[in-house]
Amino acid sequence: MEDRIFIIIDGNNFYHRLKEVEIKNLLDFDYEKFSQFLSGKRELVLKKYYIGAIREETNNPKSRQLMSAQQKLLGKLKKNNWALGLGELLKTDKYHEKGVDVLMAVDLLIGAYENTYDTVILVTSDTDLLPAIEKVRSMNKKIEYIGFSHKPSLALIANSDIRRLLIKDELETFFIK
Repeated sequence: MEDRIFIIIDGNNFYHRLKEVEIKNLLDFDYEKFSQFLSGKRELVLKKYYIGAIREETNNPKSRQLMSAQQKLLGKLKKNNWALGLGELLKTDKYHEKGVDVLMAVDLLIGAYENTYDTVILVTSDTDLLPAIEKVRSMNKKIEYIGFSHKPSLALIANSDIRRLLIKDELETFFIK
């Protein structure tokens, strides 16, 4: 039987790791090429991008600009058949995502219980998912951790079956020239 793949991208985490290696203009990132790279010859059954939805704030042109950029990204993803997991973006002294980790954990668990995938490819460095990951692995599902060489998650490396750390040169190949 062919390995069925579920790709999970933690959008906020992904954005910040790319920014740290000075990769700009994320609207030019080719998520299709990236998903093909991650899944290889295996059967891709679901690919899902998770992010806190930006809402426009009154008298804040920056929020309108950010919301517009996010809407362009989400439209591009939808056009390429990505499912979206939208949490909330709340502002206190700074912005905080709410509900995104829970959405990822729930999808990990539901997919394992309903046997919709064999391997989940996690593009995140968020250790809040460890309890869900442990349960998924106990159900004989594989966790493939995709991290970043400049900032790997040792906890996710230790709690995954397959791991790959991406370097800047690799990531740059996924940008539409």
